[in-house]
Amino acid sequence: MTGSKKEISRMLRIARISWVTITLLLLAGNAMAVEEAKYNVLREEEEFELREYESHILAETTVDGKFEDAGNEAFGRLFKYISGNNKQQKEVAMTSPVGQEPSSQKIEMTSPVGQQKQDGKWVVSFMMPASFTLETTPEPKDPNVSIREVPVRLIAAVRYSGFWSEKSYRRNLTKLQDWIANNRLTPVGEPVWARYNPPFTPWFLRRNEILVPVASP
Repeated sequence: MTGSKKEISRMLRIARISWVTITLLLLAGNAMAVEEAKYNVLREEEEFELREYESHILAETTVDGKFEDAGNEAFGRLFKYISGNNKQQKEVAMTSPVGQEPSSQKIEMTSPVGQQKQDGKWVVSFMMPASFTLETTPEPKDPNVSIREVPVRLIAAVRYSGFWSEKSYRRNLTKLQDWIANNRLTPVGEPVWARYNPPFTPWFLRRNEILVPVASP
């Protein structure tokens, strides 16, 4: 009997620790919340959605490597860009004296981090804050980082949690392609693998998506 009480007490203690851990992780996630790409949901079915994305600016870079390695290699390059490795050309009011010089600007982190295949390589991208335009986005110092504007477009999306693995990506991409076909939608671009969480986020709390541009129905 005494042994049973000890076991129950131990299990309750473990349960309390588990809930505290999960709560802290969720609070940390909220504290680290970042701006996300803006879109309207036009259709929703279980884990699938048809979205209309607003126009936005991307900073992107191309790397040659395996699926799991490409994002890590590109992330450092893009993170340096938003951390100040950029040139902001600034007009200065007519004062005395008149001076103008390049300056570095830190850019707020946004989500998701996108990754898509192009010509056998991987293009990884960061979305710029919504307040940025093509003209006001700081110019990268690194020639391997480029800036482009993405117009308003329709996106078919599937959402899933779990590890950042190619196996999981391909499994969910197949599910999304089936959903697109069943809804008589036409893909008009390459799929984008979207990640919304930092690497230290537990696999079961991660938000992953695959986004496929589609033509208007």
